[in-house]
Amino acid sequence: MLSSVSKIGAFAPFASATCQNVATQLRPAVYVAQSVINEKLPERSEKLTSQSMSTAMLPKGLTKVTSGIHSTSQVRFAHTDYQVPDFSNYRKDSTANPYQTAEPSAPGRKSFSYLFAGGGAVIAAYGAKVMVQEFIVSMNASADVLALAKIEVNLNEIPEGKNLVMKWRGKPLFVRHRTQEEIDTELAVDVASLRDPQHDTERATKPDWLVLIGVCTHLGCVPIANSGDYGGYYCPCHGSHYDASGRIRKGPAPLNLEVPEHSFVSEELLIVG
Repeated sequence: MLSSVSKIGAFAPFASATCQNVATQLRPAVYVAQSVINEKLPERSEKLTSQSMSTAMLPKGLTKVTSGIHSTSQVRFAHTDYQVPDFSNYRKDSTANPYQTAEPSAPGRKSFSYLFAGGGAVIAAYGAKVMVQEFIVSMNASADVLALAKIEVNLNEIPEGKNLVMKWRGKPLFVRHRTQEEIDTELAVDVASLRDPQHDTERATKPDWLVLIGVCTHLGCVPIANSGDYGGYYCPCHGSHYDASGRIRKGPAPLNLEVPEHSFVSEELLIVG
């Protein structure tokens, strides 16, 4: 029969056990003496603590020992034997001494940095402006198109009562030197009787000169100057008659002849466009 009692916790090493040997008819009781084992427990080693470790360290320089319940002990040595690189060749004269404050020279050094950054910003802004300008200029009309945008007319080459025909922007251009009789006749016309009412003074900035686009407003034909029932222009295609002011007086054309933008620079020079 064997019975044992075990206790837990802090008293676990003190657990006890009892043993009883009871004889029966089949097996007699036999007592066996227990052998005694004489073994020595190992000697208790010294615990590694901050105090014990500090006594074992070599006395070289400054040391630092840290230990705790939840961390292992560690030792750090101050490595004073390392050589620090010398940057004296790269320092400015105002900051060459590492044991002297550089505050007095700070404004001058900052001014140079600000000036350098500001100059770079100005150059970048100018470059961006040039790029945008070149992009916009590339979308403008070419030189040959600009050359046709305006045309100069020498008025001395056109005698009184004659009509000069020129090509401007791919269209015929009429420049008429009107006589005084033609001017008086056109001024006397009743504007209310016209299909496209427009006074002569609205079409001729100078009374003796008339500038027109020589394209019929009906189907785009080119009228004939100094002909027709009204002595102005006549389109033989469909019989449209214009007077000496370029106004439609008879025929299928719905509108007057177009007056382009023009200006008189002097008494002898006309610029159209």
